[in-house]
Amino acid sequence: MRPASPFVNLLVEGVSDETVARRLVSYVGLGVGRVYGKAGKGYLLRRLPKYNAAAQFQPWFAVVDLDNAPECAPALIYTTLPRPASGMRFRVAVRAIESWLLADVERMAQFLGIPVRYLPPEPDLEVEPKITLVNLARRSHYRLVREDMVPRERTGRKVGPGYPSRIIEFASERWRPEVARERSPSLAKCIDALHGLRDWLNG
Repeated sequence: MRPASPFVNLLVEGVSDETVARRLVSYVGLGVGRVYGKAGKGYLLRRLPKYNAAAQFQPWFAVVDLDNAPECAPALIYTTLPRPASGMRFRVAVRAIESWLLADVERMAQFLGIPVRYLPPEPDLEVEPKITLVNLARRSHYRLVREDMVPRERTGRKVGPGYPSRIIEFASERWRPEVARERSPSLAKCIDALHGLRDWLNG
């Protein structure tokens, strides 16, 4: 069945993930329709079957973080959505969306103001990519980057007050998915899946 809309609807955990998802959809040459979710991973997974039903008629792109799930990304995809609709592309970032951003090592090093050698060569292997990114920001030559991304002492927070806005800035203005995919297998699979969605739309 041909889709009723040429625009891809997004289902994401939060605003930072929305920016990354928008960038990826744009990268493969598609437009973004409406954005749903933005209320955390649990909410997204509970609502996924409903949106999967809608994906019989419209293209959808849903993305969640693997986080500390015991299963691998392919297993989580299969157990969560064993029968995806033809217009649904459900992908898992290993282990978080930050690993996809860290995979563009040159641009991330420039953004943080640190040497490239500080960046992990295989970001998908990072246990907590968000914490990895915060610790890299601690070494930044830029005071404002440190103030935005590193949490204040004794606050109990994992990230600084400007962390989301910095992630959005990097993902929307500097991140290169075509470069990052070379260091992140989970990102490469995601991009391939979106190319398949584009082919479905054009078929």
